[in-house]
Amino acid sequence: MNRTAIALLVAMLGTGAGALAQPLDAAIERRIDALLAQMTLEEKVGQLHQLSGRQMTGPGSEKFSDKLADIRSGKVGSMLNVKGVAETREIQALALQSRLKIPLLFSLDVIHGYRTVFPVPLGEAASWDLDAMRQSAAVAAKEAAASGIHWTFAPMVDVGRDPRWGRVMEGAGEDAYLGSRIAVARIKGFQGEQPGALDRVMATAKHFAGYGAAIAGRDYNAADMSEQQLHETYLPPFRAAADAGVATFMNSFNTLNGVPATASSYLQRDLLKGKWNYGGFVVSDWASIKELVEHGYAANLADAASQALNAGSDMDMEGYAYSRHLAQQVKGGKVKQTLLDDAVRRVLRKKFELGLFDDPYRFSDAAREKAVLNDPEHARIARDVARKSLVLLKNERQALPFSKGLKSLAVIGALAESKRDLEGGWIVQSDESRVVSLADGIRNHLSPQTKLVLARGCDVACTDTAGFDAAVSAANQAEAVLLVLGESWDMSGEAKSRADIGLPGRQAALFDALAATGKPIVVVMLAGRPLVFDNVADKAAAILYAWFPGAQGGNAVADVLFGDYNPSGKLPMTFPRSVGQIPISYQQYRTGRPVLNEKNIVYRSAYIDAPNTPRYTFGHGLSYTSFTYSDLAIDKPALRRGDKATVSFTLANTGSRAGEEVAQLYLRDRVSSIVRPLMELKGFTKLKLEAGERRTVRFEIDRDTLSFHDARLAWTAEPGEFDIMVGTASDAIRLQGVLTLQD
Repeated sequence: MNRTAIALLVAMLGTGAGALAQPLDAAIERRIDALLAQMTLEEKVGQLHQLSGRQMTGPGSEKFSDKLADIRSGKVGSMLNVKGVAETREIQALALQSRLKIPLLFSLDVIHGYRTVFPVPLGEAASWDLDAMRQSAAVAAKEAAASGIHWTFAPMVDVGRDPRWGRVMEGAGEDAYLGSRIAVARIKGFQGEQPGALDRVMATAKHFAGYGAAIAGRDYNAADMSEQQLHETYLPPFRAAADAGVATFMNSFNTLNGVPATASSYLQRDLLKGKWNYGGFVVSDWASIKELVEHGYAANLADAASQALNAGSDMDMEGYAYSRHLAQQVKGGKVKQTLLDDAVRRVLRKKFELGLFDDPYRFSDAAREKAVLNDPEHARIARDVARKSLVLLKNERQALPFSKGLKSLAVIGALAESKRDLEGGWIVQSDESRVVSLADGIRNHLSPQTKLVLARGCDVACTDTAGFDAAVSAANQAEAVLLVLGESWDMSGEAKSRADIGLPGRQAALFDALAATGKPIVVVMLAGRPLVFDNVADKAAAILYAWFPGAQGGNAVADVLFGDYNPSGKLPMTFPRSVGQIPISYQQYRTGRPVLNEKNIVYRSAYIDAPNTPRYTFGHGLSYTSFTYSDLAIDKPALRRGDKATVSFTLANTGSRAGEEVAQLYLRDRVSSIVRPLMELKGFTKLKLEAGERRTVRFEIDRDTLSFHDARLAWTAEPGEFDIMVGTASDAIRLQGVLTLQD
C-alpha cells in the first residue's frame, strides 16, 4: 500500500470517538463509503464469507493453512466457533495482516447461557417473566462478550405448534403475541441499549421464516401455509425483532410454499429490507446457500450464490458459495454490483457500530474474561430464572410442597442424579462441576434426620426393567416418593425430531409399578418439549414440569418441591393427550360444526376415540396459593377510531402464602371477513401478591389490538363486537365482557 493510500485509510478510520458518538448513522456511513471505495471485488466478497473456526487454533491449526491464508488476505469477514480471549486475539491478529485490516466478527451459538447455563429457552418462556428472560440474556451476553464473542445466533423466534419438532426447545412456544414480547426481551438483554457496549453482543432473529411449521414436525422439512397464516402467526415475532433493532437475521433451511427461504426475495428483500426497512444484515444458516442445490432450486453452487445474494442473503455461513463463485457472478452480470455493495455495507456497519475498527481487540481482555466468568452472582440469577420457569401441572390433595421434616424420601429415576441432562442441548461447553443435580438440590433442603433413598429404576432409555424391583422397594421404605422422568438432553434440539413423544422406553411402566404401591407419586419431568404422558397425568399425585432447567436446576427444583419458592410458571405450549392431536394450539379456528357438548360428537369436528381437549392447555400452571378475579370493567365499551379502552379487574390472593400470578387477556372477534380463532392472547402481566392482598390490574386495548391481516394481507380492524376474556389460562377464563368497535 502506498503512502497516499495509507494516509487515506488512516483518515477514513478516524478516531475512536467518532464511531460510538451520537448521531451514529451519518458518521458511520461516511466511513463505510470511504472503505468501500478502497475495496477490491474479492475483498468485498470476503466480508460476506463466514468460516467455522473449529480446530483453527492450537497445535493442529497448520492443517488449515489455506483457510488461515484466506483470513490474512481479507477473504473472510466473520468466524464462528472461535471463543475465548486467547483464541479470538490470535485469529483477529491474522485478519489485521490483510491489506485493509478489516477486523473479523466472532460469532457463536450462545442460546441459553455461555458459561453459566440457564434453562432452555422454552423453559424460560414458561416463566412469562420478561425481566427474567432479559436478565438471562444479559448474563449470557456479558460472559460471551468477555470471552471475545461479538455476536450470538439467538434468539430463535420461530413459532412452534408441533412438539415432535425438536427445536421447539429453542423457542418461545406456540403464540405469536407471547413470542413477540419474549423476542424483544431477549434481544434487549443480549444487545443492551446501544451497540458496542463491552458487556453485550449482537443478537440474531432466526430462522426467517416458517421453520417452526415443518411438515410432520420433521426438522429441515418443507413448510406450506397460506399467506394469511404466515403473516398472522409466523412473522409477528420477526417483525417485533426488527422493530427492536436486532442486529442480524438468519434465514432458514426450509422451503416456504415451494421456495427455499435462503433464496426468498419475498422474505428478505420485499418484506425485511423493503416494507420493514431493516438496516441489519442477513446471515444464512449453516451451508443453507449450498443446500439450494440439494433442494433442486439451484443448478450448481455458482447459481446458488447468485440466487441467494440477489434474494437478500448477505453472509454465507460455511457454504463456500460466495467465496468460490460470487465474484465471478458479479463480473458475469448475474449479480448487480449495487446488491453486492449493499450486503457488504450492512456487514461493515455492524463492525463500525461495535467499535472494532477503533480497537479490534476491545472484546478480548483476559482480566475481564477471568472476572466475569467467575462472577458468583450469575449462579444466583440462573437459580432464580430456573425456578420461575418450573410449571406445576398437577397437585392433588396438596401433595406438594414436601415437608422438610420428612422421615424418609425415595428419589427414583436415572435423571435424578444426572448433571449433563439438566443443561439441555445447545450449550457452549458442558461443565458438570458447575451443575447441581436434582438429588444434590434435594439433599441441600432436607434435614439431617431425613433418610434419602435413591434408586435408578432404569436408565433414561429404559429398555431394561431389572431395576424396577429395587425402585419399588425404595418406595415402600419411604414416607414420600419422588419419581424423575423424561428425556435425556440429546432427545430434544436440532435434528432431534421424534415421531413418538411419549416417555422414553418403559418409563411409564416404572411409574405404574410405583403407583401400584398405593403411595402418592410426585413426578418431576425433564424435557425440551411437551411430552405425551396421559396415564401418568391421570394417576400422579403431583407433576412438576422442569424442562431442562440449567446448571442450578437441582436447587431450583428443590426450592419448589420444599416450598421455598411458590411455583408461578405457565405453559407456553399446549400439551396434547396423544400424537394424533398434533399440531395443536389453543388458537383453534371456529368451524361450522363445533363440539358444544363432549357427549354429543355426532357429525361434529371431533375425534371419536379421544377427547378434543388437550391434556394441559396454553397458559396453564398451578400455584401453592389461590387467586380470584372479580370486578371486570371496560371504561369505553364502545370504541371509536383513535380511542383506547381500559379493561380493569381485581386480582386477589385468597390463599395462605405469597405467590405470583400471570393474568392473561384474550380476545375473540365475533364476526369478521376472515374466520378468526376462538381466542387470541392480547396481553398478560405477572404480579406478586402477598397472602390476602388485592390489586387492580389494567390492560389497554386500542384499534391495533383488534386488528388482523385480511384476505389482501392488509392490517385492519373491522367494526363489530369483541369478546374480552380474562383468566389464569386459556381454558380457565374467570371474567368476560364485550367491547364494540365502531366504524
